[in-house]
Amino acid sequence: MLRMVGLLVGLLWAVGAQAQAVADLRDGREGEIRFASSSPSGPTALMGGTGPGVEILGTLSLPPGTGRVPAMVVVHGSGGISAGREHAWAKRLLDMGVAAFVTDSFRPRGVSSTARDQSRVPTMAMVADAFAALKLLATHPRIDAGRIGIMGFSKGGQVSLYTALEPLRRAVAGDRRFATHVPLYPSCALPYVAHEVTRAPMLVLMGGADDYTPAAQCARYIDWFRGKGAPIRSIVYPGASHGFDSPAPVRRLDSVQAARDCRMDIELEPVQGRRWDDGALVPPERIGAYLRSCMTRGAHFGGNPAALARAVEDVRAHLAATIGAH
Repeated sequence: MLRMVGLLVGLLWAVGAQAQAVADLRDGREGEIRFASSSPSGPTALMGGTGPGVEILGTLSLPPGTGRVPAMVVVHGSGGISAGREHAWAKRLLDMGVAAFVTDSFRPRGVSSTARDQSRVPTMAMVADAFAALKLLATHPRIDAGRIGIMGFSKGGQVSLYTALEPLRRAVAGDRRFATHVPLYPSCALPYVAHEVTRAPMLVLMGGADDYTPAAQCARYIDWFRGKGAPIRSIVYPGASHGFDSPAPVRRLDSVQAARDCRMDIELEPVQGRRWDDGALVPPERIGAYLRSCMTRGAHFGGNPAALARAVEDVRAHLAATIGAH
């Protein structure tokens, strides 16, 4: 039933969309923009360029004026785009003098949410979308191509992290790379790792009471990035739950799929899993079985006004230091 609803959503989106997909933004447009991406099922397909093509939707907002400005790609979480989070952050970015490009990886694929089943839109498909957005923004006459960063929430936070991995970037983005990465409460229970990272500056923001994507698991991944030479900083807001920047009160969501009980790195060169407990290798064809065995259900989600206020200032300071926000 949920899949049928998702397909209907995608059909209605396709029928209602008026604009044609664009190859570049040299005309200086903003607003809703359709552009080409791909739908790889996993890292092997992404790095091999074998994902089927798809058109993605994004909403570009520019600060007032005529000069060149920095920009951020804003990547939604498993609940899709909401006015209270993704678009609220876009408005905050505009106030900082930063263009915001909120990408929609779900509706064009006929999906409204992946909260109950994260495989409905693979994370690597959203990584492909983010890199496609980066290349597209670099053609806009008002955007400084060397000052384009990425921020994301939960599932989008993973995308913000993984776009710093060189094998993925080289496969999709060519000579482009994000200037900074700002993941908020990403899942770090099944991190992708590689021999090289871009070494762009990173700021990771997490909640101390997050029982969906625990901050403690990300501490390990942050140390890994730091060991690869990435200038990375992390902040944990005490008492804050998953989605601390949401306007909704904290509540328990019993049906959401969580990876917090998983403990495996996914290496990219070659693609294989490596268990945290005993270091045992997991071949690619068995990674899916491991994921099904470790996934669980239920977590808390909701806003924390104090954490949000701090996060806005922390993001502002980070972007001022990295891409010239104000």
